[in-house]
Amino acid sequence: MSTPADDAPRFETLFGRAPRVQARAPGRVNLIGEHTDYNGGFVLPMAIPQQTEVHLAPREDGKVRAFSANLGAKGKVDEYELGQERRGQGWLDYVQGVTHVLRAEGLTVGGFDLWLRSDVPLGSGLSSSAALEIALLRGLREAFGLKLDDVRIALLGQKVETDFVGAPIGVMDQMASSLAQGSSAIFLDTRTLQYERVPLPPGVEPIVINSGVTHSHSGGDYRVRRAECERAAQLLGVPQLSDLPDAELPRALALPEPLGRRVRHVLTENARVLATVRALRAGDLAALGPLLYDSHASQRDDYEVSVPEIDLLVELGRAEPDVIGARLTGGGFGGSVVMLAKAGKGAAAAARIVARYAERSTHKGTVLVPES
Repeated sequence: MSTPADDAPRFETLFGRAPRVQARAPGRVNLIGEHTDYNGGFVLPMAIPQQTEVHLAPREDGKVRAFSANLGAKGKVDEYELGQERRGQGWLDYVQGVTHVLRAEGLTVGGFDLWLRSDVPLGSGLSSSAALEIALLRGLREAFGLKLDDVRIALLGQKVETDFVGAPIGVMDQMASSLAQGSSAIFLDTRTLQYERVPLPPGVEPIVINSGVTHSHSGGDYRVRRAECERAAQLLGVPQLSDLPDAELPRALALPEPLGRRVRHVLTENARVLATVRALRAGDLAALGPLLYDSHASQRDDYEVSVPEIDLLVELGRAEPDVIGARLTGGGFGGSVVMLAKAGKGAAAAARIVARYAERSTHKGTVLVPES
């Protein structure tokens, strides 16, 4: 299927020279561990095949000229001067945010021409913004000889969102985009940034379906959830909710509504991540399904970030004998679902699910993983 990017002009046509550097970074899907990263908890994301690619070449001045091929043949080159970054320019904010953060961190880059293309769907809960940030930071690292390791790149990408774009996210998305490899998940402690790669056992494969309902991390509902967690932590006397011992959950449930339920989600979700890692290592497929379904129920009921279309996809997954488990993935309020299916059965199961979803929803679902 052709996309607007297929008709867009290439770097050479736009800028009259060849790019010096090309870099890529993937989107991510989170198997389990939702809304725990900004609470100092555990997460288990993995890379997806969809990526953002950047082509760039340094300039002799302090100007940045940038073009998004996703806008197609009608797109235009946007430009700004380094040090004069201003929010409110749509997709260009993520480019501006990168140069703004690098300067704030004392890392020097010159001007550059930039061409980018992404097949990570926007608003799908699969970290399209993190893929852009990490790809661009990788490209600038190479072009300007920046001394940055992959963890530092992830932390800079997070700062782009929190300090410039204004999205109060945790660090999971950028860590996953920067560190994830192949079919292994990243088991990450977001408090310490310690991580290890956990391969999926040979008996399972992931499914990712975009519901067609878009969301935004800079929107109000996501901010409200984070503020609720910060308020609960303050009332409970802990730096972050993941610092609260499980034995203290009854005290948390006595907090004013809905704070206790927010705490319960975070504590039980952390426990589910640890249990999922144990199950993956042991190849215990039977244990995985209940963990994913319980995670979804907790997001739906205690954290209240699901929507009817997402709930429908999860229930359609539950009705599939080849699907082991399913849940909302990403920040919520739309986006995508992740499922684990029996190996070799994912594509057929996903096709049946989106067909039934189309019959019962006004939105069109898209299978992103496995790729067709």
